[in-house]
Parts: sequence; structure tokens; C-alpha cells
Amino acid sequence: MNPVAELILGFQDLVAQLPEWAQPFIIFVAGAVPFIEGEGAASIGIIGGINPIIAAIAGALGNFVAVAIVVFLGATIRGALTRSRDPKPKSARKEKFQRAFNRYGVVGVSLLGPLLLPTHFTAAALVGSGVPKGRVLLWQAIAIVLWTTLLTLIITGVISVAR
Repeated sequence: MNPVAELILGFQDLVAQLPEWAQPFIIFVAGAVPFIEGEGAASIGIIGGINPIIAAIAGALGNFVAVAIVVFLGATIRGALTRSRDPKPKSARKEKFQRAFNRYGVVGVSLLGPLLLPTHFTAAALVGSGVPKGRVLLWQAIAIVLWTTLLTLIITGVISVAR
């Protein structure tokens, strides 16, 4: 079985075993995991019987907290590296990324990034390329809320139709 699928099943089992008041914490933790993210965590919670609004908030918060840690660490590391090195010419790979970034911008990369990569990786790439922390955090927060809300509505709708 796929390691991510095993992790999802593990979170679902854990949610089912805990008292109701502790379940949102597990959804928060699941939201912090790359590839599960806020939308996956909310889905786990909803399928596990948690109120969809609580599951969405817990999953999105867990995802955002993890992304914020990545952004702050990434900005600190980038700052240390750029201060300690002489500027180098851009490689072909960096120029290609820069062209894509210029074309879609922080907004496009943040909103469409979850279709391809976890928000953690997208945020690290953005801050690593020099985008200010605040701008990355703002657009990652918007993307997390939008994607988590969308999946929450879909899962809630599917469950209500299936009943």
C-alpha cells in the first residue's frame, strides 16, 4: 500500500479511537503533513464523523502552521546563504523557474500549486526565490482556505447524497 494511503488510514483509525474533544487535534496534525494538507485532513475528519466546519478549520490551521514554519525557516536559511556568498550567474534551471514565476506570479503559483505539489514545497520554493515572507504567507493562507473549503464542500455533499 502507498505510504500516504497508510498514513491517511492511520489518522482515520486514530480519530475513531479518541474522545470527540480530542479529534480536531489529530486533524490539525494531519493537516501539517505534506500530501495530506488541510483538504485531506478535513476529508479524514469529515469521513470520521467530525463536524465539517470543525474538520476544515482544524485541517487548514494545521496546514498553515506547518507552511508558516517552512516559510520562516526558509527565509532564515536563504538570508544566511545570500549573505555568505558572492552572487553567481543564474543557471538555466533557475532562469526557467524565474520565467514561470514571472508568468504566473505568487498568486498563480500559490493557488494552482496544490494541484501539483504540497503547499509546503511551493512555499519553500517561493521564499527561496526571494519572495517576501508576508506575501508568501498571505497567498498560501488564501490557497489553503480555498482548497480546504472546496474539498470540505465536496466531501460533505458526497456524504449527504450517499446517506
